[in-house]
Amino acid sequence: MAMNQREFQIKELGYIIRPAMKKDAKELSEIRVQIDGETENLDREKGEAYIDTLSFEGLINADTEERNNLFLVAVMNDKIVGFSRCEGNLLKRFAHKVEFGVCVLKDYWGYGIGTNLLKESIGWADSNKITKITLQVIETNVKAVNLYKKFGFKIEGILEQDKILSDGKYYNTIVMGRFNG
Repeated sequence: MAMNQREFQIKELGYIIRPAMKKDAKELSEIRVQIDGETENLDREKGEAYIDTLSFEGLINADTEERNNLFLVAVMNDKIVGFSRCEGNLLKRFAHKVEFGVCVLKDYWGYGIGTNLLKESIGWADSNKITKITLQVIETNVKAVNLYKKFGFKIEGILEQDKILSDGKYYNTIVMGRFNG
């Protein structure tokens, strides 16, 4: 389901957040691989679970048509610098909630892009009678955990020793949820 485009100005940078469009698919495929290689905060290593252009087109089409899905991109100077998705479930018992995920290119961290993608997603969810947003975040991403808490997310559980990072150590995944019902 779509939402309107919004403009933002943070520090010296201006960008827009808008729904993803079919024409974004190739660029999304490329930057997703890049982002995965820039941080260990995500589930994938660079190149894992690769999504090609055609598959991104399918995601964008599905997310545009489904009431409980939202695919947003952050665009600066005609370049996608981040994106987020809210993915719902067609089962009636889960139709009240969506799973949120966000990715931002490392060069654009600190400009509120992830925060604004989250705000737009929360606003969309609240206005579309979606009462719960869930997400998962690695325990070492304290900045993200604090941001989510600021927007009403609560820790619902811990998946212990859930991920192995490049240092060979195990890390916990924090399961968070925001209920607005």
